[in-house]
Amino acid sequence: MATSTVSKPPRTGKAGSTVFLKTLMAVTGVIFVLFVLAHMYGNLFKLFDGHQAFNEYSEHLRTIGEPMLPRHGLLTILEVVLGISLVLHVYSAAQLWKRAKAARPQRYVAKKSVAQSFSSKWMRWGGLFLLLFVIWHILQFTNPKINVGDGGNGPAIKDDPYMLVVHSFQVWWLTLIYVLAMLALGMHLHHGIWSAAQTLGFTPTARARKIAKTTATVVALVVAVGFVIPPLAILFGGIK
Repeated sequence: MATSTVSKPPRTGKAGSTVFLKTLMAVTGVIFVLFVLAHMYGNLFKLFDGHQAFNEYSEHLRTIGEPMLPRHGLLTILEVVLGISLVLHVYSAAQLWKRAKAARPQRYVAKKSVAQSFSSKWMRWGGLFLLLFVIWHILQFTNPKINVGDGGNGPAIKDDPYMLVVHSFQVWWLTLIYVLAMLALGMHLHHGIWSAAQTLGFTPTARARKIAKTTATVVALVVAVGFVIPPLAILFGGIK
């Protein structure tokens, strides 16, 4: 007797629902937006203030909360929060993608619009590219502090945040990778902020939707441009 294969239905419990996963993505996305804005602000203004100012800023980040917290205490808390948020964000994205794919085992007869198709594919592959970039960024500037352009002075530069940044972005191909990553981040933020606003219920009216779209555009541009200015300034000799 012939048997038929029945696909397993998606979980319908609160913690496994599509709405929950979208909300989880939105909330963790907000955490990342706040972080990249603060990170961009510090890099942009302190690097142009010079060697001493940037290193004092870097040291200050490690001593915030003392003596109530140990050295690097607040940064450790932030790193844990960001790490957990990253895992949850990636997990939610993967689960939502799997469910969307399972719900559409065959291609639509009517094709999606070019813009919709590009946006969907970009969030998936652009997000993967950003994940790989984040891993590289941590290895380069946090631990073990990989120096691509150290000029043979690796140990000394690793202990000098300003020189680590300057020597890194004097390498043209590394700067190019960074610029491409920031462009990807801008596009990811533009789509992600708009999607998060919808998921969290911030777009009930036409005016609210317009504000959300404008906010998404402004934040994406500010973050992307703010992050690419310092490495380009270093590459072309504006910061030495």
